[in-house]
Amino acid sequence: MTKKSTIFFMYGFLNIASLISIFPLVWMVIAATNRSVDVVAGKLTIGGNLFRNYLNLTSSQNVWKFFFNSAKYAVLTTVLSLFVCSLAGYAFEIYHDKWKDRLFTVILMTMMLPFVALMVPLFQMFSKARLLNSTLGFLLPSLSAPLLIMMFRQAAKSFPGEIIEAARIDGLSEIQIFFRMFVPMMKSTYAAAVTISFMNAWNNYLWPKVIMTKGSSQTMPMMISSLTAGYTTDYGMLMLAVLITTLPTAVVFFVLQKNFAEGITGAIK
Repeated sequence: MTKKSTIFFMYGFLNIASLISIFPLVWMVIAATNRSVDVVAGKLTIGGNLFRNYLNLTSSQNVWKFFFNSAKYAVLTTVLSLFVCSLAGYAFEIYHDKWKDRLFTVILMTMMLPFVALMVPLFQMFSKARLLNSTLGFLLPSLSAPLLIMMFRQAAKSFPGEIIEAARIDGLSEIQIFFRMFVPMMKSTYAAAVTISFMNAWNNYLWPKVIMTKGSSQTMPMMISSLTAGYTTDYGMLMLAVLITTLPTAVVFFVLQKNFAEGITGAIK
């Protein structure tokens, strides 16, 4: 096989793989513009039912209330988890000793525990603490994410110790060193952490389903689940709801995708 035919084969394979990967997104957009019967029939052309699907969706569900709930929880979770996890990761590396290393190992081991195993005791704790249907109840289990702590610890390994020593000589406190030296140098890691944390919080379904018992506290994934709970499902309306739910995470990823790749690479190193 010649070099030219090898390149042609490789690019052809990549183009086919790209089309297969993007097809579900394209189909979702097309389905959001069609009637339910057209979606079931497999119609693959843009329809004229988008506005009707939107009216049906907004009349049956408080969409923008749920959208605001998801946005509020996702933004708060992202901001607070970045603060907690970056501080923890920085401290584990810069001030590490054998006891902190053992604690870090225990934190990483918690990644092997499925959330289902923790859900019942967490619900009991939060119920006794009167945190059901509260923003704090939603946030607390997500603030200390082992994956993000590991990412920031790996990033802190590349943070030059000479900068820390020079800053201490200049009279900066430890917290000033963190915010004025470490944070600006780790923009890529923060971008990757923002993407991961926001997507996880936005798409979170199980914990909000358990902790948010009031209808007014629902999030977008919970709303989508309720659209399939009846005897019949309007697939055009359902696909429009999925499209609206997908847009924020898609925007966050595409805006931060370059820094996301750099941050993940740095964390792996």
